[in-house]
Amino acid sequence: MGAPPKVLIIDDERDMLTNCTRILRRSGYECLTAETSEQGLSIVEAALPDVVLVDLRMPGRSGIDIVKAVKSRYPAIEVVLMTAYATIETAVDAIKQGAFDYLPKPFTADQLQAVIQRTLGHKHKAAETLKLRGELVARPDLCNMVGKSEVMVELRERIRKVAAADATVLITGESGTGKELVARSLHQFSRRSANPFVPVDCAALPESLLESELFGHEKGAFTGASISRPGLFELAHSGTLFLDEVAELPLALQAKLLRVLEVRQLRRLGGRQLVSIDVRLIAATNRDLLRAMESGKFREDLFYRLNVIPVHVPALRERREDIPLLAMHFLMSGASGDGTGPKGFAPEAMALLESYAWPGNVRELKNAVERARTLANREYIHPEDLPPEVQQPSPESGDRLLPYHSFKAAKQELVTEFEERRLRELLERTGWNIARAARESGIHRKTIERKLKRYNLRREE
Repeated sequence: MGAPPKVLIIDDERDMLTNCTRILRRSGYECLTAETSEQGLSIVEAALPDVVLVDLRMPGRSGIDIVKAVKSRYPAIEVVLMTAYATIETAVDAIKQGAFDYLPKPFTADQLQAVIQRTLGHKHKAAETLKLRGELVARPDLCNMVGKSEVMVELRERIRKVAAADATVLITGESGTGKELVARSLHQFSRRSANPFVPVDCAALPESLLESELFGHEKGAFTGASISRPGLFELAHSGTLFLDEVAELPLALQAKLLRVLEVRQLRRLGGRQLVSIDVRLIAATNRDLLRAMESGKFREDLFYRLNVIPVHVPALRERREDIPLLAMHFLMSGASGDGTGPKGFAPEAMALLESYAWPGNVRELKNAVERARTLANREYIHPEDLPPEVQQPSPESGDRLLPYHSFKAAKQELVTEFEERRLRELLERTGWNIARAARESGIHRKTIERKLKRYNLRREE
């Protein structure tokens, strides 16, 4: 069990110190108190509290002075200003000087608990954001291949080993997993890295143009061929040619590709001379090539020629632990230069990102983060900023729905089940300490108590 958060209360009224301490200790916080500004700053130095709760009007140095002193030396410590003289000007000045929030006097126990919970929630989000940013800065630069999961560590290691060879590589994986990034990384770490990397999307080019695009053509080879033009194989000479979605090549072109790979020479469309090429070929597909071979849609001999070194890219759902890093990477890479826009994710939003199935893989996650960054008007991205499908229960649980349930009833059933299970897990993890559960989850303790009654949850003896 982790140490409880420390709250330092600075006020020259002993009754205020006593009351705040009683309320906060009942909620599970460790409380420190000081009656003077100097004493409070000394405690900050010695104890490094999580939150400082300070009165605006103090003998000697004011609450604003304490805000400045604390934030200048310890930016991670959050400060909340208490004041019986709350005005818009006071609040704005306090926030400008670095205070997280202000609490007008007199205040209730619920208001005090709420502001401390809110402050600690912000502190947790800031710490998690800083941690993710640090991991992104420290990661090995492998063409932005972000991830610390075991499968990604193994993938990066395989890329480094395979890159040194000059053999043909076949990259497999679902759409949106980052197969082109793997291809670029293989090129980057190869002896050909100073030479061209030429990507080709075989699915995007019409069949009538594919041959001339790949192998080039001579003047007059077809209507409109007014000049001779080298193909992509020649343009990639001494470098790497990446054939994405290679399974989309028509059978006739597959035969010509096989011939080029075997003899390392090609003949332009309409040409007679053979052109020698020095190219490393990397191919990729999201199709099952074995099944395509069985159905006669892909040549067996070409498959074995391409599949010299297979590399598989895992789906995002197979490496969920990488989602926070990836989400932060996309948020940072698309951030505006003026420092505006969200700088992280609220825990509830990140939980939704981690639980979603991501059928579109990394590409879908990137689009979701870009959408959320555009829509969010706060410091952190919240659930309502995410796409509707991400906010809903995971479709992986859809097979448990009874067929005669209406959509609304089925959705409510899943939400209820999810909420009850997560609440029980939260309470088990916190030893059924409601105050601690409220702090960790950011849910008000009264809400937790109400849901305990609704679901009739009790600690098992």
